[in-house]
Parts: sequence; C-alpha cells; structure tokens
Amino acid sequence: MRADAQRNREAILDAARACFEDEGINASTDGIAVRAGVGNATLYRNFPTRDDLLAAVVEESVETLLAASRSMAERDPAAALREWMFQLTWRLRTWQDLPTCIARTKDDDGNPVQPVSERLTARTEDFLRRASGGREPVVPAAEVFELLTALSWGIDRFGDDEERARARVDLATAGVSARIAAPG
Repeated sequence: MRADAQRNREAILDAARACFEDEGINASTDGIAVRAGVGNATLYRNFPTRDDLLAAVVEESVETLLAASRSMAERDPAAALREWMFQLTWRLRTWQDLPTCIARTKDDDGNPVQPVSERLTARTEDFLRRASGGREPVVPAAEVFELLTALSWGIDRFGDDEERARARVDLATAGVSARIAAPG
C-alpha cells in the first residue's frame, strides 16, 4: 500500500474510533470523512460499508482484549471465567449501539462484524471449558456471549461505572457460574 494511502486509512480509522466513542456506531460517515480529512470516495474505497469500517475499528479493541485474556487464563478457572465475562461485557459497552450491531449480524455470514463475534465467542468457550474442568461446558458459549452482549447494552444505558458494572455482571452471570460449578 502506498504511504499516502496508508496514512489515509489510518486517519479514517482514528476518526471513526473518535466518532464512535463520541456519537456511537451510527456516527455519520460524512462526519468521519471530514474528521479524517479525506473525501467520501476515499473512505468508501477503504471501507465499502459501515460494517467494514466498524469491524476494522472493533478489531483493534478485540485484539487488546484477547491479549489481556491471556493473563486472565493464569488465574483459578472459575475466577478467570468471571473476570473474562466482566471484561468482555465492559469492552462491548464502549460504543453506543455496538451490542445492537453484534446482535443484528449474528446470523449474517457475510457481515464483516461476525468474525469478531466468532472470535469472542470462541474465547468465551475456552474460559467455559477450563472452568468446567476441561469437559464440554454445560452452558453454550454462544448463549453466554449473547447474554454478555445484552448485558453490555444495559451497562451502557444505565451509565454504570466500573464498580457497578462488575456487580451487575456478577449478578447476571451467577447462573452460568452455578451451572458450571454443579457436579456433572
């Protein structure tokens, strides 16, 4: 990629990240282009759809979360699962309407956001399996991911700070933890 094209791409990603943080994921693509200092054609040449742009921006956040999850895996399996469920929920609430987008793309195989959800679901499965003593988890990872996605929407809408969000996640996921801890 040419240096100027790479600079434009990075400027678009930086502008999109800032707009998504300020206005939610439904921020105007025109506003993103203006903030990036590029024309709409340049934005759409790099990211043909809003979901392409969103997936690229979310990917960086997901990489950070997945990297942090490696140190979580060193904990007691039940504690690691609880921390993963909190961190995932907290991260998903970052941008207004991201949980809605994830839910909308759940069964849309061609949507660029879906692979992000699949990676997060797979990591959730890793934590569930480990907390289940290596057995097949009694609670499907896809259902836990959907629960955490819905919960992240509530945390965003209620304006929870980190402490309140952690308490809400603990309460909402108590059944997951109890089912895993129950003898099989």
